[in-house]
Amino acid sequence: MAQSQPRVPTDEAEILERLPMRPTDASARTLAQLRAEVLLSAKENPADPSAAARLAEHYFDLAMASGDPRYVGYADAVIKPFTQAKSAALLGMRGQLQQYRHHFQEALNDFDAALQLDPKFASANAWRGAVFLVQAKYPEAKKECAALLALGRANLYGGCQGLALAYGGQMEAGFTLLKNTLDATQLAGNRLWLLTRMAEVAAWRGQARAAEKYYLEALALNLDDGYLLAAWADFLLDQQRPSEVVTWLTQWNASDGLLLRLAIAQSQLKLPTAAANVQALDDRFAAAKLRGDTTHLAEEARFQLQLRGNASVAARLATANYAVQREPRDARVLLEAALAAGDGAAAQPARDWLKTSRFEDAHLQQLGQATAALPSLASNSSGQPR
Repeated sequence: MAQSQPRVPTDEAEILERLPMRPTDASARTLAQLRAEVLLSAKENPADPSAAARLAEHYFDLAMASGDPRYVGYADAVIKPFTQAKSAALLGMRGQLQQYRHHFQEALNDFDAALQLDPKFASANAWRGAVFLVQAKYPEAKKECAALLALGRANLYGGCQGLALAYGGQMEAGFTLLKNTLDATQLAGNRLWLLTRMAEVAAWRGQARAAEKYYLEALALNLDDGYLLAAWADFLLDQQRPSEVVTWLTQWNASDGLLLRLAIAQSQLKLPTAAANVQALDDRFAAAKLRGDTTHLAEEARFQLQLRGNASVAARLATANYAVQREPRDARVLLEAALAAGDGAAAQPARDWLKTSRFEDAHLQQLGQATAALPSLASNSSGQPR
């Protein structure tokens, strides 16, 4: 009974909880306006999904900026009444939500349906290209890139084709295309995406100083972006600079991915705050399992490997993740987990990708070689290494 009683803080300055990032004043005004438009549309033209699609897109942008998945739920709720509507924008938005949850085939179907309604709906081609890149289907991705060029969308083409080249063993050509696209781009959001990808490519090529330069340029744009922060934190961890990770990510605990990187940095520094964040991650991953949510298997694999020391569990999770998404960071998680578990067979899919893609990252190539020398562990019927 004593444990069930509420605790009354004795210090007025004590922080009980840090709430997730709240929208800026400008974003709050935009949300208010978009919600008002949805309400008005519901009264005057209830069959028109245009206002709902715009509001859902803004929610989705907030989710990408903050890493808070609740905004994805809000977007889902907004478009749910229009499941039968014939709207390219609505189908495109539904496709984005599907890909967020790693329902990639369903997302591709929605994007394809959007293009059938509007063949000039370039956003659908861009997202189809992104999905194919995640799946390591580079010829298919390049077809979507070519479609963007045919539509006159040079910025989208440069980002799509540049990344496809970089993933497919042509990093120098890919980087050059990304750089040329950046030079012709003024829109801040597009520049942030291109600078982030250029930083990643530079890091893969072993050019740490150049990578840091591009990351800092992206961060200097002062636009919230969860992907940028995650990539920057990973770079800092690779450079053995965990204290800087703590500085950058302390206020970003709404995102599982960013909280993971914060906890890794805190653990490396042996900070007392690490234990609470490790437990919070444990709770979040457990809750995700109850919901049937498998979108964070890569993060959970890193959690088990680097914070719990469960290499065999990490290898199993990384294997399941790699069956769905196969970007370079997914291959790295699988190779590192397999190496720690001493299981050469678990790493085989990533080694196959390294061979066929000719991906030019020396660290991943070294991991591939190291895992190739390992024995293959037998598995029991549950798929858990013995």
